[in-house]
Amino acid sequence: MEILNRFFRDSHQSYFLFGPRGTGKSTWVKQHFKSALYIDLLAPEVFRSYSAKPERLRNIAEAQNSVSTIVIDEIQKIPQLLDVIHQMMEQHPEWRFVLAGSSARKLKRSGVDLLAGRALLKSMHPFMAAELEGKFSMDEALTIGMVPLTINSESPGETLNAYTALYIREEVQMEGLVRNIGAFNRFLESASFSHGAVLNISDVARDCQIGRKTVEGYFSILEDLLLAFRIPVFRKRAKRNLTFHPKFYYFDAGIFRSIRPSGPLDSPQEIDGAALEGLIAQHLRAWISYSGNLCNLYFWRTKSGNEVDFILYGKDNFYAIEVKNSAKIHPKSVNGLIAFKEDYPDAQTCLLYRGTERIKIKNVLCMPCEEFLLNLYPKKPIRL
Repeated sequence: MEILNRFFRDSHQSYFLFGPRGTGKSTWVKQHFKSALYIDLLAPEVFRSYSAKPERLRNIAEAQNSVSTIVIDEIQKIPQLLDVIHQMMEQHPEWRFVLAGSSARKLKRSGVDLLAGRALLKSMHPFMAAELEGKFSMDEALTIGMVPLTINSESPGETLNAYTALYIREEVQMEGLVRNIGAFNRFLESASFSHGAVLNISDVARDCQIGRKTVEGYFSILEDLLLAFRIPVFRKRAKRNLTFHPKFYYFDAGIFRSIRPSGPLDSPQEIDGAALEGLIAQHLRAWISYSGNLCNLYFWRTKSGNEVDFILYGKDNFYAIEVKNSAKIHPKSVNGLIAFKEDYPDAQTCLLYRGTERIKIKNVLCMPCEEFLLNLYPKKPIRL
């Protein structure tokens, strides 16, 4: 398997490296820390050894002739190790810890408060288009997604279909996060209809016939397992009456497609449009994360119907981006961006579409989605 260079960058201090399963965390740490003390808690014998006696980590590390970096993969499987790591950090400030994991849920409940700020929080995301360069295909990205595990598979479709089932079995069932796995499965499908839309938890609860509080807990589980995220409404110095509910996305367009049920009454254009918006969302999240979290991601929607899919707002960044799954642009498509520009003249506006030419409509730049994604590089300004 060819190993591609990732945009994720190492840090000189200890850090947690969180990311969904299959995004390449283990591959990255093995490639970059070949001389480190590496502990893989996915290995059954290793898990049994450290879960029975977490302080064994200190004994192993102190027995090394030379150690500067200690890597622990799937750290969430034994939260008790954080107490030992905390002590080791105080006794050996020269040691650095890289703690990789696919879920922060059990760690948050451990009471250690993620080492009380002694370790940074960093994230690994699915591939960005610019990481794949010439290997990037928009059609494939919208069909199988951008998760390295899927892209590098000999059978991407089968791997994608098995992904969610694997997550449910290993993360949800084995850790006992939900009592009724059947209800959770119904919830996953129901939530997929909210992908790229304003989230109404009561509607989801009614659709899958589950209590509202239970559904709220299920959404929290999805976010803790890094399978999904929400983006809030942009409300800075609001001049209009805005909606309050956030928008919801699964973390990858391919994962969304594998969960979203389809039938004769489902419009392919509707599913394709949601997948495209999710693909842009996951790229913007990765760009923000790898750039050092210098801005935040929002959306904007007034109660009168004006909407902009994505707002990036920070000290040196202010962008308003609309996404359309169409090869042609109707003049009405830019109305939301024009309304936003009236309220926020400093914002740079752009509409992304499936066409092949850069054009301007009502003084709004419209550019191809593929061009935008391939030119999206962390720590570099967005090229409009």
